[in-house]
Amino acid sequence: MGPAPARLPLASIVAMSIVLCCYMLVHHGANSEEVFPEADGPAAENSDELWLRSGPPPRVVDVDDYATGDAGGDDDTEAFLAAWSEACNSSDDRSVFLVPEGKSYLLMPVIFRGPCRAVSITAMIKGTLEAPSNRSVWLDHNLQEWITFEGIDRLRVLGGGTLNGNGLQWWINSCKLNKSMRCVTGPTALYFRRCTHLVVEELEVRDSMQMHVAIAYSWNVVVSKLFITAPGWSPNTDGIHVSNSREVSISNCTISTGDDCISIVTGSMFVRVTSIFCGPGHGISIGSLGANNSWAHVSDVLVEKATLLGTTNGVRIKTWQGGHGYAERISFQDISMHNVTNPIIIDQNYCDSKRPCHEQGSAVAVRNIRYRNIHGTSASKVAINFICSGALHCDGILMQDIYLVGEGRYATCSYTNATVVQFGYNVPFCSAEM
Repeated sequence: MGPAPARLPLASIVAMSIVLCCYMLVHHGANSEEVFPEADGPAAENSDELWLRSGPPPRVVDVDDYATGDAGGDDDTEAFLAAWSEACNSSDDRSVFLVPEGKSYLLMPVIFRGPCRAVSITAMIKGTLEAPSNRSVWLDHNLQEWITFEGIDRLRVLGGGTLNGNGLQWWINSCKLNKSMRCVTGPTALYFRRCTHLVVEELEVRDSMQMHVAIAYSWNVVVSKLFITAPGWSPNTDGIHVSNSREVSISNCTISTGDDCISIVTGSMFVRVTSIFCGPGHGISIGSLGANNSWAHVSDVLVEKATLLGTTNGVRIKTWQGGHGYAERISFQDISMHNVTNPIIIDQNYCDSKRPCHEQGSAVAVRNIRYRNIHGTSASKVAINFICSGALHCDGILMQDIYLVGEGRYATCSYTNATVVQFGYNVPFCSAEM
């Protein structure tokens, strides 16, 4: 795998077809630079070795130096917090919060807070972090996160280590699998909140209680070379979840979970997802948006060079009836799908509720959506399905060079309440509303 891209390059703008640019100029007065402007992200070439060699040596704070007993024995949380405080408040320009290799540490729910005095700080996780398997640790205190980094500028989290969420007890007690159980929100394994100039790379995150990695209220983020895994039957175990964040790059990740590999929800803008392997799971999703009649928005998203294997959905946009807002300027291109049940889907009537969702008079607008060079096989008869709202139709869906065939049968395209424009060679061809 190559290095993570640091910015949304001009090449991604050029790659957008002349047809799309002309369409958007005519209908919205936007030029291509406004669709995917260059984002000043962290330098992708800054590997940990290069970073450690450049400039004055950073101060290294080893969590083992703060342990009161044998590492991996009792709860190591206090040692981690003490080491973090020392690294964060270091007077040196750069500091390293080191979790040594070859050791396992039991970590209770913990928040590593900023701002930090150090100009930049690296959490070098080389060992294994273990979450407690007892659900009461979270339920007794109404906690929904395991490891949180909050309010930090110029944070790097890397090192090749493992975060093990030990989520089995959460999954088998989930109301999604056992209807008699009370529905509770499980903890997210690794949560980043209000971080800027953030780099997360070369980590394994496995068996989270619920979502694996969440990025919220953050800006200028590069995520790359993550290996995220949980059983395909584990409920709600999204791989990477992005909300209320801008200028986010996610690349070169392998994600195999029981829910969305990547989910991008309200408040997210200028997000680029590239070179992702996804499967099993529910695919790559925009949404859901607009639940409980809320206002939501996602814009300027590019998903490219992805491989999806055996997923429930391929590339999906899902919005609730009764919501408000928009999902716009979203492109999916250069994607390979194998045995995917719903390869291309927009669902403006999404309903994940025990109660029926009745038709309502408002919807989240879905407009200026582009699909290009998407090939592969569909596990269902309907390979392309646009289920749009009667209250607010999907507008400006462009399809170019799509080739999706059924497993041993002809695949079809179905759409309702949508404007679909097609260019190039498309199979199946969306010929009329159904």
